[in-house]
Amino acid sequence: MLYPIATESRVVMDLSGTWKFMIDKETEEVNVKQPLPTSQLMAVPASFNDQAASQEIREHNGYFWYEKEFSVAKALRDERLVLRFGSATHEAWVYINGEFAVHHKGGFTPFEVEINEFLVPGENRLTVRLSNILDFTTLPVGNYSEKKDENGKVIRKVDENFDFFNYAGLHRPVKIYSTPTNYIEDITIVPNADLAAQKADVQISVKTAGTFDEVRVTILDEQGNQVTQETGTDITTVINEVQLWQPLNAYLYTAKVEGMKDGQVEDVYEEAFGVRKIEVKDGKFLINGEPFYFKGFGKHEDTFVNGRGLNEAYNVLDINLMKEMGANSFRTSHYPYSEEMMRLCDREGIVVIDETPAVGLMASFNFDVSILEKDDFEDETWKQMKTSEAHEQVIHELIDRDKNHPSVVMWSIANEAATYSKGAHEYFEPLFNLARELDPQNRPLTYVSIMMATPKTDKCSDLADVIALNRYYGWYVQNGDLAAGEVATRNELLEWQEKYPEKPIMYTEYGADTVAGFHSIYGEPFSEEYQEDYYRMNSKVFDEIPNFVGEQLWNFADFQTKFGIMRVQGNKKGVFTREREPKMVVRYLSDRWKNIPNFGYKK
Repeated sequence: MLYPIATESRVVMDLSGTWKFMIDKETEEVNVKQPLPTSQLMAVPASFNDQAASQEIREHNGYFWYEKEFSVAKALRDERLVLRFGSATHEAWVYINGEFAVHHKGGFTPFEVEINEFLVPGENRLTVRLSNILDFTTLPVGNYSEKKDENGKVIRKVDENFDFFNYAGLHRPVKIYSTPTNYIEDITIVPNADLAAQKADVQISVKTAGTFDEVRVTILDEQGNQVTQETGTDITTVINEVQLWQPLNAYLYTAKVEGMKDGQVEDVYEEAFGVRKIEVKDGKFLINGEPFYFKGFGKHEDTFVNGRGLNEAYNVLDINLMKEMGANSFRTSHYPYSEEMMRLCDREGIVVIDETPAVGLMASFNFDVSILEKDDFEDETWKQMKTSEAHEQVIHELIDRDKNHPSVVMWSIANEAATYSKGAHEYFEPLFNLARELDPQNRPLTYVSIMMATPKTDKCSDLADVIALNRYYGWYVQNGDLAAGEVATRNELLEWQEKYPEKPIMYTEYGADTVAGFHSIYGEPFSEEYQEDYYRMNSKVFDEIPNFVGEQLWNFADFQTKFGIMRVQGNKKGVFTREREPKMVVRYLSDRWKNIPNFGYKK
């Protein structure tokens, strides 16, 4: 799926701004043929939850509505017009002038629909019904229940099966873009770098709709100079003296694709891409033939007021803070991030592990690993969860959206699923096969395992190219006892190393909740001193393990969660506060990461 951009043949209208909004109390039917009966306003893109200064709206579970009026210039009415949602969390029914246009389920991937047939001259009305309901069929997974009050009204409840707030709404831009009636529908770019010869064969496949006499593909360098030019919808071209896309040193080429008719350009689209080679080999993660070391974060799309909504200023700040610390990577925990962030990472040279929203795939949670070590352990997860269809859909949509991004070096199929429970391998094997089939660049695959999924208990580790671990020795277990945490950390990593000497191992989460400004001469848990001691302990062990290829801590910044006695205004594991002010540990991590090279750290 192509990101909407303006070109010589395309116009983009951004519908960002204030929209009419109301929660659906389900006491009477909403007539989509009429304007919404509300004067409440809500900004788009953003979560609705924190904008209204209303507890009823913030904590609403169920259905809600947005509405926006728009006009299309007469000059565009003969063009193909497409309405595109960057995302709608978590399910959306879209109406134009009271007519149903499109439905989409899944809150973190884009969808679109041609709208010419729905439009009228002058002002048009766009109405969107949404749901933030999550259950055992959705990703993420929610514990859904409902009951009726004394008046027979349905009261809906979603208890998140994950540790972040269920923000919802129109989180990403809503746009209308135009194309000619003959148009470029999709572009797939597969660069194959010959590192020794300093050249690359670049395969480019173009999907078109309508009829073109010819499709012309021109490769441009960063200065806009022509590098190569070919014709056809499936071409392979050669870039000599190729400039590689490198971590923190990005070089982007542009594939300019033109659809020709009667000697004239009818449609044109420009897709940026980078040339780099990704391999997993002999226990190393190689980028451009060199062993890469991941330094960075798990993070969230989470800011004040915007909630999970797109905030490009925060995206820029977050990347700059990462670079200032010497970090080079992050994981899109625990869902696909905005296309705007992905494009920014391409430009800034940030390495990304791209994750599906498959979080909460477990029926029970218990740190007693001993009960899991029977081969037939079963906690009903893979009988209760009915998420296979949603999981397949999001793998299709994520790879379709992000397939050309050079920043994406690995796909994460799930976060902290019950891979220790009977039935896990049967659930995940088809999903891994699907991802391998769909990705034109054949990137490595992983899933991020929870603490109970040890070398003895995990039933799916054979499927992953990289062992990605979320571990909290010294926090959730051995809390306050970093000496015991160090032993447990070392013992498990050595066990993984012995089991899979050919696979890289990395931490994708490790951290300790820390209240900014709380200090203790005794290094008590929750103090800034304990957070730094915790990271120093883990760093010591990481450096001992030959196949350990990366440390992505949890979390970049404090973030909002559901209510709970473990959470005071959210999760405090950030090394930055939610406002992006540094905690004390940032100095230590910056010093460490700036002294660890991106390449060749582990010989």
